[in-house]
Amino acid sequence: MKKFILSFAIVALIFGGLFACGEQTKWNREERQDMRNLLRDYRKMVYLNDLSEAEYMLFTDQVLASVEEDYPVYTTFIEMPAVNDTVQVYVVTTIVEQLAADASNMRHLYPYRDLVAANILPDGLNRAQQNAFYQCFANAVDNTYANAEQLVNAIVADTVQTSQIAQMQSACANELFGWTVEIIEVGN
Repeated sequence: MKKFILSFAIVALIFGGLFACGEQTKWNREERQDMRNLLRDYRKMVYLNDLSEAEYMLFTDQVLASVEEDYPVYTTFIEMPAVNDTVQVYVVTTIVEQLAADASNMRHLYPYRDLVAANILPDGLNRAQQNAFYQCFANAVDNTYANAEQLVNAIVADTVQTSQIAQMQSACANELFGWTVEIIEVGN
């Protein structure tokens, strides 16, 4: 019996040693903090710049969880060539997922101050009026685009003032506030 217990203890010690020497499969606190620091560089993106600190922390947690799930070994991930490009893909994917989940997140892509500067919305709207505009805009987006991918493609291709998105914004502003935006086309 003593031989069996001694043999079992030795085998357990060997297996325990083998697994202890294997690669770490969960990120530690310091590695997660390094990733959050890397994500800070993305704070200036239009969508992310408009998030409150609490919203931004939730966003970074979501990105971090996705990266950690796909790359459980931190050193493998961080030493990859083009790791910054990979992080950017995760950031954009998370933004698209948030837009797909709730089109009212459009307020982060088109902040109120930017819409005022573009003469799409009048200055001085209170929070309830802004929310009404973004709800109208979100409904128009949901009714126009079948999925987030179509919306993102439209945003990327959106380079002219007479765009479909600008027309939706103007229609909502007119419907809610009687605010008419005159679009002047300039020929070559």
